Amino acid sequence: MELTKPASAALFVGKAVHAALQKWSVARWKGVAHDAESLKPVFLEEWANAQIEEPVEWEDANEDEQQAKAWGLVEMYLAESPIPAEEKPEAVEVRVEADFGYRGLPTLVGIIDLVRPGGVIVDFKTSATTPMLNQVLHRNEIQLTAYGLLYREATGQQETGMEVHHLIKTKVPKLVVSRFGKVSESQETKLLRTIESYVDGVQREDFIPSPGLHCAACGYFQECRAWAGNSAIEERRAA
Repeated sequence: MELTKPASAALFVGKAVHAALQKWSVARWKGVAHDAESLKPVFLEEWANAQIEEPVEWEDANEDEQQAKAWGLVEMYLAESPIPAEEKPEAVEVRVEADFGYRGLPTLVGIIDLVRPGGVIVDFKTSATTPMLNQVLHRNEIQLTAYGLLYREATGQQETGMEVHHLIKTKVPKLVVSRFGKVSESQETKLLRTIESYVDGVQREDFIPSPGLHCAACGYFQECRAWAGNSAIEERRAA
């Protein structure tokens, strides 16, 4: 049974920022660059329309404050982005597939945020804290590797590098850009082995929760806590 819940305030803010940057990139691809003044009405319209399609659980969060925070991130990015306003992207929000059937694996499907000229893949992220460079690679290596392989499948060429643009939700918003090289052979092997492991787990219906720091931002915390296996563990501890 599929569980559905309203989006959290933090998740919605991230999606709103992402949508605004997508509009900015598409405009540049069309040769009509957006500045903050022309992009803000588009951002506000998208903010309203997105809540019609997907309800948001604001809880104690004030929507007006969250909207101001999201726009502040976008405004900051437009002012500090390393991407020139006149630079035309290779691709924006493109859906790509890679057939891994030759390895007995399912088709890999992904959506790449942005590809800069020369094959530089860009991924946008919002964050409450400033990430360390080694943490960025560790947390996003699988995703970036997948993007690299998808790019190769779509173009027949190798990517030249990766960039993760973190928009930090501090009191004064800031931008952190982390740059990495092209996908290595060992990273490709790690990705494929990871997919193999996940496929094996799904086939065995091995859906055991893996608690960790990520639980703090998960909307399904209570459902995970109520998993029958957790009760069995607690009973054994009590005994």
